Amino acid sequence: MNKLLLLCAAALLFVTSCEKDPIPDIPGEEEPKPYVPAERVDNRIALAYVTYWGTRIPDTRLITHISYAFAELYVTNGVYQGFKLQGKEGRFRQIASLKNSAPHLKVLIAFTHIVDNPDNSQGGSFSAMASTDAGRKAFASDCKAFLEKWNIDGVDIDWEFPGLSWSGAASNPAIDTYNFTLLMKELRETLGTGYILTYAGYVKDKVAVTGGYRYIDVKAVDQYVDFVNIMTYNMDAAPKHHSALSDSRAYWDCVRSVNAYRTAGVAYDKMVLGIPFYGQHSFSEKPTSLNYSTILTLDKSIYKIDNWDPVSNTPYVTKNGVFFCGYDNPKSIEIKANWARSLGLKGLMYWQYDGDDSEGTLRKAVWESVMKK
Repeated sequence: MNKLLLLCAAALLFVTSCEKDPIPDIPGEEEPKPYVPAERVDNRIALAYVTYWGTRIPDTRLITHISYAFAELYVTNGVYQGFKLQGKEGRFRQIASLKNSAPHLKVLIAFTHIVDNPDNSQGGSFSAMASTDAGRKAFASDCKAFLEKWNIDGVDIDWEFPGLSWSGAASNPAIDTYNFTLLMKELRETLGTGYILTYAGYVKDKVAVTGGYRYIDVKAVDQYVDFVNIMTYNMDAAPKHHSALSDSRAYWDCVRSVNAYRTAGVAYDKMVLGIPFYGQHSFSEKPTSLNYSTILTLDKSIYKIDNWDPVSNTPYVTKNGVFFCGYDNPKSIEIKANWARSLGLKGLMYWQYDGDDSEGTLRKAVWESVMKK
């Protein structure tokens, strides 16, 4: 019996000695905790513009609304013929289908004044379509059919801008601003209240120019829309900040934009503040802009990022010590969101999802700051 006990003990010692030693805990070497987004707060908006040329599938935990960019108008000799998606339908299908696994998500189709499809040409764009009752009705009817076909939630109009010709689009200052209001009225009447209607708004109210007006009559349009996405970016270029919170040195800023809408009669809770996921260098000299993801990879021997301007409350990049471009980072996003939330704004939107880095640094910052309690 004693011999058997000794043999068992020896076997146990052998097995134990062959086991791997436990890995000791090393201070500072803990596994990073998985990111858990802040709880969604009802009626607050974190809207992402998602493009047809993008490749990423949006993280729906961090978004309440997607505006899919874009669909374009087909107008021949000034007569509206219909519209088509830009890019491949498969990309749009990917985005629209996100609603299947994210019931809270709202998906809108955004319409642009730009012609991009190879089978299309500028034939008058929004200016021509919106100039007649028949054109407005046909477009609104097509929009409703499209929303029903794809089971998505609304329409976002990105006409940049009534009374102003950009990208070769037609314009007529005498009638565009007024017709924009009529277009939004027709869309609301056709879509009813069950669909969302928004627009991408300039940073100012309508402005009188020779022969009429430029931009949008924000008060007149307000009664028809659920909210406005104010494009508070591209408001200047180097050596100024293009998306400053408040900066008298720049042509315009976020504070002046929101004040312009409020002075015109738009309630704070109908406004969504725009955040750029890019830095603006120039309006003509290439590169005109750089995505946030690109900014992070700039040659550190030439460029310095995350310089901070306490006046504009934004970071900026220098090239060989000279201001190169302003942009937004998590710190500036939080500051803007805190200010917007203090006024009662509806939330933040951003252009555009694929401009972010692979870690989702900026979209996480938008979500966390919008949903802060």
